Amino acid sequence: MTEVSDREPPRRRVPGPARPARPGGGRRPGPGARPARRPGPPRPAPRAFRLGSPRPRLRMIGLALTLVLSAFVVRLLQVQAVDAGTYSAKAEQNRYVVHTLPAERGGITDRNGVALATTVDSYDITADPTMFTREQLKVDDGPEQAAALLAPILGQDQEELAEVLRPKNKQLRYVRLARRQTPQVWNQIKDLKTALTAKTETDTAAVNVLAGVFADPSSKRVYPGGDLAAGVLGWVGADGKGGGGLERKLDKTLAGEDGKIRYAQSGGRQVPTAGSTETPAVPGSDVELTIDRDIQWAAQNAISEQVEKSKADGGYVIVQDTTTGEILAMANAPGFEPGDLAHADPKALGNAALQDAFEPGSTAKVLSMAAVLEENAATPGTHITVPNRLKRGDRLFKDDIDHPTWYLTLNGVLAKSSNIGTIMATGELGRTQAEANKVLYSYLRKFGLGDYSGLGFPGETKGILAPPGQWSTSQQYTIPFGQGVSVNALQAASIYSTIANGGVRVEPTLVRGTKGADGRFTPAPEPEKRRVTSEKTAKTLAQMLESVVDDEEGTGTKARIPGYRVAGKTGTANRVDPATGKYHGYTSSFAGFAPADKPRVTVYCAIQNATEGSYFGGQICGPIYKQVMEFALKTLQVPPTGADPARLPVAFKP
Repeated sequence: MTEVSDREPPRRRVPGPARPARPGGGRRPGPGARPARRPGPPRPAPRAFRLGSPRPRLRMIGLALTLVLSAFVVRLLQVQAVDAGTYSAKAEQNRYVVHTLPAERGGITDRNGVALATTVDSYDITADPTMFTREQLKVDDGPEQAAALLAPILGQDQEELAEVLRPKNKQLRYVRLARRQTPQVWNQIKDLKTALTAKTETDTAAVNVLAGVFADPSSKRVYPGGDLAAGVLGWVGADGKGGGGLERKLDKTLAGEDGKIRYAQSGGRQVPTAGSTETPAVPGSDVELTIDRDIQWAAQNAISEQVEKSKADGGYVIVQDTTTGEILAMANAPGFEPGDLAHADPKALGNAALQDAFEPGSTAKVLSMAAVLEENAATPGTHITVPNRLKRGDRLFKDDIDHPTWYLTLNGVLAKSSNIGTIMATGELGRTQAEANKVLYSYLRKFGLGDYSGLGFPGETKGILAPPGQWSTSQQYTIPFGQGVSVNALQAASIYSTIANGGVRVEPTLVRGTKGADGRFTPAPEPEKRRVTSEKTAKTLAQMLESVVDDEEGTGTKARIPGYRVAGKTGTANRVDPATGKYHGYTSSFAGFAPADKPRVTVYCAIQNATEGSYFGGQICGPIYKQVMEFALKTLQVPPTGADPARLPVAFKP
């Protein structure tokens, strides 16, 4: 067993304050005192820790700070001094935007100031693709949401719009969504933007997906008359430049000069306080044409109806002032609407009256008669015996109908449109056929064949007229009656205007003048004039052409106009098919002027490849001539003729 002691455990001595040593180093004896210990060797003092010098560390820190600050200073100098211009330019590039201020395109009017082509306000709908990203809208399908709203308004495909708003180039800041939209379209988009903005103010989850859609002021070309004079006017392309007709020819005059505006922007909006610089646009000039809108309408309506009735490939009508050379109407059928090219027939674009080259046929016989009269080779009363067939070279020539031998005057040859009689008459122009060819060629050139009309119209053809040395055996005898040579409709009309103007050819014109932004009218330069025949020859030809219409033996009786003396000539020529280059179908035509004694207006009509009903020029173009000429004479208030026609003899008794 463990024995338990009743003695208290020894108490732990806690050292107290040191007492002063007694003399002798002893302790005061007392009861129970222990004897004093002998002093041992002295204990070593505790070792003290010494801190290192801070100077090296401070030097290193100071050096590091110096290097860092030096780098900042160098960079700062580079940015603010050395490359300041470069960085400033980059900053301005991102901050400032430059927009083109389109110049207002000049209008085109008829001779009376009636608008044929004009410009109205429109907007190019644009967008900043960077404003449709997730970072901006906090949604992943911002472009898709915006496209869904815009597609019905712009009439575009939704997926295509979304692709435009999400371009591959993430830095792209500008895309055009639609060109030349009406103010109504932009107002619809603005209303949507306003509604979305209002919704975001009350609904924190809503986003304005159209915030990045903007509009640049632009202009749109409109044609109040629809397809009226479309071949003359042309059209304006999507780039705002003239794409055809006078819109193209006079593009610099009509277009003016675009301006520019430069301003600071933030979030796609202009910063008003940052200032802006602007170069104003210079509007284009207005152009006044020689065209009379009403006469143009009458001509276009008449030719369109006949082309449709005859199931023809096409046709044209030219109306010209005989004394000034001004073109009062230039109509084509079929036509097109220059403001709606998307639905236009590509074959109908352009101006066929100037671009089609065709053999004129018998309307060109007046050229042969002019040469014969001017060279004194015959007179209107000269007797010409016309057989049913005539052998020349390696060919046997005939008239358009079989007939017994005709006993005609030179006037009768023209009135009955005899090919054989014309060949025989022109053969008298020289001692040899080669000489006769050269004389006839010189007159063809004087009347404007084989050369441009002078309009400078885009795509105009000068026709085909080979030099006489290159005429084939058959051409020597077909060219006198209008085959083997080609013209355009204006050249054909100009021939008759030259005769009507006393033998002086006046270069045709389409433009009367221009009016600048200051309102000042500048007349077009005077057209060139040249004498082709004597006044006597021209007057005689006018009387002979009257026989074509007035005499019962003539081929143009359907062109008669009550109260007026009418001079005219029919034409029915074999037609060269432009697709195959071979003869197929006919070119039917009628040309003339009125009043015959005091000419004021020339009308030329041609129809290509009539396939239903008659194809003779006097039958299908004579009525068009009458309809258009009557309308033109009334519009221009030309009084009826007072004198009776000359009625030159057509035939003689052998």
